[in-house]
Amino acid sequence: MSSPHSPDTDHRVVPARFLYAFIVVTTLFALWGFANDITNPLVRAFREIFLISNAQSSLVQWAFYGGYATMAIPAALVIRKLSYKAGIMIGLGLYAAGALLTIPASTQMNFNIFLLGFYVLTFGLAFLETSANPYILSMGSPQTATRRLNLAQAFNPIGSLTGMLVASLFILPNLQVGQFRDSEIAAHPEYKDMLPSQVDGLLIQSLETFAKTSPENHLEMVKHDLNVVMIPYAAIAVVVLLVLVIFAVSRMPDTGHEDEPIGLGELFRRLANFHYIGGVVAQTFYVGAQIMCWTFIIHYGMTLVGLTAAQAQNYNIAAMVLFLTSRFICTFLLRFLNAGLLLGILAVGGLLLTLAAIFIQGMPGLYCLIGVSGCMSLMFPTIYGIALDGLTPNHAKLGSAGLIFAIVGGAFMPLWQGKAIDGSGMTLFGQHLESVRVSFFLPAACFVVIALYGFLCTRLERRAHA
Repeated sequence: MSSPHSPDTDHRVVPARFLYAFIVVTTLFALWGFANDITNPLVRAFREIFLISNAQSSLVQWAFYGGYATMAIPAALVIRKLSYKAGIMIGLGLYAAGALLTIPASTQMNFNIFLLGFYVLTFGLAFLETSANPYILSMGSPQTATRRLNLAQAFNPIGSLTGMLVASLFILPNLQVGQFRDSEIAAHPEYKDMLPSQVDGLLIQSLETFAKTSPENHLEMVKHDLNVVMIPYAAIAVVVLLVLVIFAVSRMPDTGHEDEPIGLGELFRRLANFHYIGGVVAQTFYVGAQIMCWTFIIHYGMTLVGLTAAQAQNYNIAAMVLFLTSRFICTFLLRFLNAGLLLGILAVGGLLLTLAAIFIQGMPGLYCLIGVSGCMSLMFPTIYGIALDGLTPNHAKLGSAGLIFAIVGGAFMPLWQGKAIDGSGMTLFGQHLESVRVSFFLPAACFVVIALYGFLCTRLERRAHA
């Protein structure tokens, strides 16, 4: 086992002595991917089940990603004092507890308990990500650290895709609120001659009327739909507890434990550089862009193209398949291209595709929005690796807290986008843009920040080697 303070001379991406630990820890990337992407479609589903505004339903993401911000730094301190394994086990316990809170939330039909459950669940995800990301970086040579993390992160979309499939196959098609929409469309043939955004507004009005005129029937519909939402969370809680048992009985390498007091002065000096501070900022904007694109693609498909929720979620799945494929391709490209340069190029691609989704009508616009996922695939692990480059494992534990805290971008930005969707739209360059289109200027701006970070890191590295 290598010392955290001595160089590792085995330059394979995953040295043989770390292979079992790498495989076991990599399963965690899929677990938090599942939680992220089974939750995204609930923003739209809760909008209709509870008959609340887009901004209010976006509180799902506020609670979900707010949990990261609350627990990232405490998690880093606990992990530093104990070990990566201890942090992972705490995280798995909190993950299961939060998922199980959906049971009382469903039985009591209480939106706020759902929010509490998501908040606690992401306490666990904060522990898992704060532990797993630097743990993977430490499993071998620093020269292959970014490639190693990209390889591990490549399995995150597998969990995400599984979450999306569960939402698409088992949650959204079985919601009676969706069946209500279908029956209303069938009963109003005139809707075929109207814009999808107009039809969507009329369907929401019909739901509100139904809740007022038939409160008992509406209550039964809500009860049914919340039970449908709850079942996958109860099931994943069981899976998480089984993984917790596996970690409890496994011997894991300790690549960075120490009992010495934290030298805050030295830590701050090590972190006070553009790579790290800029990385935290870039990560905040990246997570915001990712969550906005994946959460509101359903709104885009339903409001602008006229799809059902389940159909729109299928396009989200297509985006995730592209994301997964691109992650493996980009991990390969890192063998030949500077990480910052590739990051900047992909951010420019994400910007152009987002702008195309704003200005191009119909299915072509939706295809552009799907294409954004191909550009996003590399971003999280690459920013993470660049920001922590050169840190010892123990400094990386605390440095990683800032990068996990940056996930708070996923709490604030979807809320702002939800408020934009509740707006009235705008006219730009003579073209009327519906509020859903206008809202995507937010992720477009995020890609500008990420591109600047990638290109500036490349320039600084070239100067250092000049």
